[in-house]
This record gives sequence, C-alpha cells and structure tokens, in this order.
Amino acid sequence: MKTRSFDGVAVSEVGLGCWQIGGDQWGDVAEADALAVLRASADAGVTFLDTADVYGAGRSEELVGRFLKERGRGRFFVATKFGRFPRPGWPGNFDPKTIREHTENSRRRLGVERLDLTQLHCLPMEQLTRAEVWDTVRGLQKEGKIARFGASVESVAEADECLKHPDCRSLQVIFNIFRQTPEHCGLLDRCRKQGVAVIVRLPLASGLLAGKYTAATTFGPDDHRTVNRNGERFNVGETFAGLGFEKGLELTEKVRGLVPPGYTLPQLALRWCLDHPAVTTIIPGARNRSQAEANAAASGLPPLPAGTHARLREFFVGEVKPAVRGPD
Repeated sequence: MKTRSFDGVAVSEVGLGCWQIGGDQWGDVAEADALAVLRASADAGVTFLDTADVYGAGRSEELVGRFLKERGRGRFFVATKFGRFPRPGWPGNFDPKTIREHTENSRRRLGVERLDLTQLHCLPMEQLTRAEVWDTVRGLQKEGKIARFGASVESVAEADECLKHPDCRSLQVIFNIFRQTPEHCGLLDRCRKQGVAVIVRLPLASGLLAGKYTAATTFGPDDHRTVNRNGERFNVGETFAGLGFEKGLELTEKVRGLVPPGYTLPQLALRWCLDHPAVTTIIPGARNRSQAEANAAASGLPPLPAGTHARLREFFVGEVKPAVRGPD
C-alpha cells in the first residue's frame, strides 16, 4: 500500500469509506461482516478510515471504535463528520452547542481523545458562509478535541467557499469517471496549490463501476440506491454519481469497452482516481472481506496509459456530463 501526505501525516492512498457499515442506507451489514471489512482493509495496508456520526445513527463510529480498541489507535487516521445527525436535525445541527455535543459523541463512540479530522458534512451554502460554524470548529481545535478540520461538499461552489478558509485542511468530493468536474473546473489544482488534502468518495459511483449491476438488479427498500435515485432524500449526486440507473448501466457498458489489458473495470475506476496527483486518498466502501481486499489492491496497479485517460475524458465530456444531474 502506497501512502500520500495528509497535512503532513502519511496515510494510505486507498482508504475505507465506512458509510456501508452503518447498515442503514446500503442494505443491512451484519456486525461480524463490518468488523471483517475493517480487519481485511487494515491487513491490506489501509490506514485511512472515513466515517460520520449519521451513518447508522452512530453505528459506524461505534464499530470503528471497537476495531481501534482491538487493533490499537496508533497507525490509523480516523476522519468523521458532523451536521447530518437526525437529532435535532436541521437547522439545529448547526448551532455551536450542538456541534460541540455531536463532536463529543463522536469522540466517545470512536473511543479517542482527539479526532484526527472532523468534517462539515455537506452543509448547505447558507451554513458554509456562517462564521459561527467555522469559529466553533476552530475552538474545538484549540481545545485539542480535534486535530484538524475540513469539509465534505456536494458542489464546486461549496468547495470554493470552504477554500476561503486557509485552515480548512481537506475537502471531500464526489470524483469518478462519471463525475470528472472537480478536475475539469480546476478545483483539484486549486486544492493542490493551497496544500488542501482531497478525499475522493464514491470512486465506484455507488457500485455502477464495479460492473456487476444489470437492469434486473434490485436493492433493499431503505437502500439509498432505491430511495434516492432522483434526490428524494439527499443530493442526487450521492447515488450513481447523479446518473439515472438505466443510463448509468448503459454508460458503464461503454466504459467496459475502454478498459486496457491487465485491468478489470473496478480496477480501472479506482486507478483512474489515484492517477490524479492532487488526490490524497480514495475511500471506496465494502460490504465484505473480498471487496475490501480488492479495493486496497488498486494501490499496487501501474498508472493507466495516457491514451486511456484521454479517451475517458472525451467520453465524459461528450456522453456522460449531459446526463449527470445535481450540482457540479
């Protein structure tokens, strides 16, 4: 596993996204399977773990906390988020007192004295522009309860608003073969110039780029791939990168035809993200040990040929971007 610098700390370039192990929006994941995913990821060299207080209403953080107690805190960089917990909900979640309460709850569930990274979790623009929100996390940092802070965002405009704060140390963005705007608009370059870490979520576009879905594929009734296909619950870009499911299947088959020899489709998708030097770590999720191992193995693949990158860029501009819904 190769590493990259995250605000001066070496972290695995392939991390683990822990949304799935919350067990509430990706179908049920048994506790034993969730812990197996964490263990397999660590055994493969993963050191960056990304979770949030809202995943399973605390379940994901609690499982990560159990894992840290089992394996030891030292080598792992743990990132969490606040702002979307169901209680008290919006807009109460953005009150300084509530931000502090949610931060304390995350520290308790994770079993850590100090959070390596806390992230504003897809806050609406009207909250990102409130000095009070940023001042609250700065206060938590000064008190030693968090080491650094960043933001998970849903649009380039939100990302640029966060970059106005020089002490915002990271941005988490949707970035994949179906969602290339952060590169095309120069956001990745702006992050690199400012020394801001880039965390890539949904590198497999909610599983589309794993290449296993068909028109007959169904998901559970509470799975976001069922209930958020048109943005009914949250930003549509969080589900299938903003593509309609049927359109996503069609475009996935076209990507399959661009896979160079020696790669599988999911390896192409993960390696494509890693080939961008501004990217600090990617955080694919996993529901079982084999998925976790396969994701981690992307670090050992050689970079994609320049010609493949050029064809995928042309494919995005000509065929994908017109079909993507949600904010850029």
